[in-house]
Amino acid sequence: MPRDKSINYVELPASDFAAVEAFYSSVFGWTFSSYGPEYHAFNDGVFNGGFFKSDLRSRQDQGAALIVLFAKNLEDTRDRVTAQQGEICKGIFSFPGGRRFHFFDPHGNELAVWSDAS
Repeated sequence: MPRDKSINYVELPASDFAAVEAFYSSVFGWTFSSYGPEYHAFNDGVFNGGFFKSDLRSRQDQGAALIVLFAKNLEDTRDRVTAQQGEICKGIFSFPGGRRFHFFDPHGNELAVWSDAS
């Protein structure tokens, strides 16, 4: 049962499901379920979401909310993102409580990854 009044699901646009599935499976270990040619759902082991068929992009400079993932090893995750055709759009920087970077996935959606300051 989902926790009351919590974020429960997130959806992102994608035009090439095979490319985003290969990227997120390889870099972050997500699993996917196809619901036909217009929608593919994902699970990261805890959280669920999906990709809907669209040429739109989810980016902060266009007013989109930023989805921030967590990784224990920030540099390793950054390297995995670039090895799988992700593009770093903001290199690693510090903020109160940690460090993070932003990237574009193969579709062009902007997400971020953060880690503890240590």
